[in-house]
Amino acid sequence: MDSCRRTGLSGVLCSLSLLCVLLDIQLDGVLGATQAEIEHHLEMGRKLLAAGQLAEALSHYHSAVEGDSKNYLTFYKRAAVFLAMGKSKSALPDLTRAIQLKPDFLAARLQRGNILLKQGNTQEAWEDFNEVVGSVFKSPRSADNEEAQQQLMQTHELEELQEEAYKKINVKMKDYVPCFSKISPWDPESRELRAECYIRMGDLQKAIQDLTPTTRLRNDNRAAFLKLSMLHYSLGEHHESLNHVRECLKLDQDDKECFSHYKQVKKLSKQLDSAEELIQAESYQEALDKYEAVMKTEPNVPYYTNLAKERICFSLVKMKSTHEAIDVCSEAHQRDPRNANILRDRAEAFILNQEYEKAVEDYKEALDFDDKQELKEGLERAQKLLKISQKRDYYKILGVSRSANKQEIIKAYRKLAQQWHPDNFQSEAEKKEAEKKFIDIASAKEVLTDPEMRQKFDAGEDPLDPENQQGGGRDQPWPFHFDPFQSGGSFHFKFHYN
Repeated sequence: MDSCRRTGLSGVLCSLSLLCVLLDIQLDGVLGATQAEIEHHLEMGRKLLAAGQLAEALSHYHSAVEGDSKNYLTFYKRAAVFLAMGKSKSALPDLTRAIQLKPDFLAARLQRGNILLKQGNTQEAWEDFNEVVGSVFKSPRSADNEEAQQQLMQTHELEELQEEAYKKINVKMKDYVPCFSKISPWDPESRELRAECYIRMGDLQKAIQDLTPTTRLRNDNRAAFLKLSMLHYSLGEHHESLNHVRECLKLDQDDKECFSHYKQVKKLSKQLDSAEELIQAESYQEALDKYEAVMKTEPNVPYYTNLAKERICFSLVKMKSTHEAIDVCSEAHQRDPRNANILRDRAEAFILNQEYEKAVEDYKEALDFDDKQELKEGLERAQKLLKISQKRDYYKILGVSRSANKQEIIKAYRKLAQQWHPDNFQSEAEKKEAEKKFIDIASAKEVLTDPEMRQKFDAGEDPLDPENQQGGGRDQPWPFHFDPFQSGGSFHFKFHYN
């Protein structure tokens, strides 16, 4: 009150003045922070940032900013934490506030310019870099100035590239080789522009690489999710396609384009997965039917027709439908000439059809495109079978297919044995020829009705060849004895195994 008398204030005014001072002190204690507290938050933020504890550091910088909203360095340091966390959009307002508080703060301008350039805001970035370069008289050899000069050049280059790209897109020019190599990495428009360029060039994988980040760079970017889904779909990546179109529907479940595409992808993906499951379960006829359905569901994308033909070829071989398998595999090979799996399956079909030279050729061609062990083993087996066929082919001797069952083999054997029994022939020459045929027929029956011997023969080894017998050769040509010359026209065999 003494101070009020000295200043000449009336009692009421003096009381109000003292009340305001008291309120200011109390508000500073509640809402504000002492300089010591601010310094503590800044120091803790610095230490935590150095230790890589970014979330904790950010919390302390928040407190420092709240305690002193007029300190440009505090905003700049918080921006540094945001950048370390990969949150450039959050850093931008802090850098702008730091520049407002201190317009000649070149480090903040340079940092803001870098962010703006990455976002594709070339004009605003140019202004910041130019401001830094314009301060050359203050620090002509500073690192900031050198970096700003380099960024000015890059900004100008990006503007020219984007302008040229827009011209080509607008007039639908075809000279897109190469697409412009430099873009603003955080600018969705630049990425979308280059992705369109890659699509027109036919490089869909690079288009996908450019479009994928745009789903995060733009809010509610359904168009990008739909385009990504379509690109993956056309490449045969139906699971990825389904994932992207689902993301579109998460943003808007009523989006007509996304929902229409979703139904198509879901149906096709389900058919493809089901077909492969049937193959794994060895239900080859059902798998074949499912792949026929795939071609009807999607007749316009070559990948799916090629895949269906390949897997139908495989299924037919497993079903031992020899001639149909050769036809389908040959068609599949024409559609996809470098597919080693198709060549492998056709080689197996040729083996079933006892066309060993063609099987060898297919396996050799397959190895030009893929050097996996399975193909090397297949080639070795086909070569063995070819070598044996040039000596004796037990299937050909009996006139049966490689898929013939035991009953079919015995039936063929009986018919031929009766036909070629030596007693049926009169001249010595005819008898010798019949004897040779008769021995071959009996050998064929012996090998093909014995599961173990037949398995060896199918693997390219003649179980009756003395060279394949342990202990060297034999005095007798076959490991069995019989008398093919009994009178009366009857015949029988008695086999002895060593």
